Parts: sequence; structure tokens; C-alpha cells
Amino acid sequence: MNKQLDMTRIPEHIAIIMDGNGRWAQQRGKERSYGHQAGVEAVKRITSESAKLGVKYLTLYTFSTENWSRPADEVAALMGLILTSLEDELFMKNNVRFRVIGDVSRMPESVVQKLRETEEHTANNTTMTLVVALSYSSKWEITKAMRDIATEVKQGTLSVDAIDDTTISQHLATNFMPDPELLIRTGGELRISNYLLWQIAYSELYFCDTFWPDFDEAALHEAIANYQQRQRRFGKTEAQVENEEK
Repeated sequence: MNKQLDMTRIPEHIAIIMDGNGRWAQQRGKERSYGHQAGVEAVKRITSESAKLGVKYLTLYTFSTENWSRPADEVAALMGLILTSLEDELFMKNNVRFRVIGDVSRMPESVVQKLRETEEHTANNTTMTLVVALSYSSKWEITKAMRDIATEVKQGTLSVDAIDDTTISQHLATNFMPDPELLIRTGGELRISNYLLWQIAYSELYFCDTFWPDFDEAALHEAIANYQQRQRRFGKTEAQVENEEK
């Protein structure tokens, strides 16, 4: 265990944009799919370590709706990796529950079936929930939520005056978990890329240059240690927060 971490202040929910697989592979003269394979090993490492640290929800940006525009062979390779990476050992050894968010209707039936089987098989696991964002984008999610809310208003089951931020949160794909306290992006890019835009309104953001295949337990500890050095104010002043903590 990393002695630098305050184990009483481990984020309940960490979200990660796993970036850099392709560039990691290209630096080694390999195909981008080689990087994605290495990225799966990083997922296993970080999932196991997060569960050990006491993280309750780990959400990984695995495949965005924009990724469908990538070369067909790379998309096919990614779909194959999803099938092979959902190993029972990862979930059962660490007592991890699996959930998926995103427009999976666009994905191959074999992948959707495997996703649903894994969700059902791990439903009773309680240490941590691993949430995989597949064929996901925040704009898609918010648009769908608005349509669902509009439908309820039209049907008379929801009043316009009753709509607030809680209503919107309840209609999002992430309605079963709290918003992330910490968002990590690997790979050196400094953007959010259409990921959990509503949910990260007050998340702490952490960017690092490390490509995802090289992101290990020590890198995760470093990100959490950085988070623990920050004061989360939620619009209040520093003095107000300090008084509340006394």
C-alpha cells in the first residue's frame, strides 16, 4: 500500500479516459491493435488496484460514439478485444461488479450478449463496480435523457415545474452511481472528449503524459495523492470549507 495516500480520503468514484494505446504501439513499430491489447492489461491492473484501495466505482472510457469512424479493421479488433477481456477471474477474484453504459445497440450481437452475461454473472459482487463506457458519448446520453423527460411530460407523468438537476441525473445512464470525484486522462491530451460532461461538473481533473498501457499502480497512486492535496470547495470560499472541517 502506498504510504503517501490518506486511506480515509480515497475517491468513491474515479473516471478514466484511457488514451494513448495507438501512439504507444506506433512508438514500438507495431499496429494500433497491439496497443489496445496492452491497454487491456492496464485495465486489469488498475481495476484490481482500485478495488484494493477501496474505490467503489471505476468508470473507463473504452469506446466512444466517435470511435465508430475509425478504420474498420481497428474497430473489428477492438470488438474482439472486448469479448476476450471480460474474464471471470478479473471480476470474481476482486469481487467486482460489471456494468456497461452507452448505445450498445450499435455493437455486434455477440459483444452485446457477452456484456449482458457478464453483468448478470457479477451482479452480486460488492467490493467495487467497474463501469465500461462503450459506444458512449455525453451528448448522446444527455440527448436521450432529454427525450425521455419530454416523453414523460407529454404523457402527463412529469410536471415541467418539477424538472431540476436531480431529475436530469436520474435519467442519465449513470443514475446508479455517484458523480466522479476524480477524472484522470492519460496520454498527454488536455480535453474531456465528450465524456461524462454533466457528471464531472465538480470533479477534480488530473492529466498525465503516460500512455494508458504504461499506466500502473504507482501512477494511480500518484493521481490519487494529487487529488488528496486539493481542497474541494463547490463554490464556497477556502475559509468556509476550513470552518466546516473544524
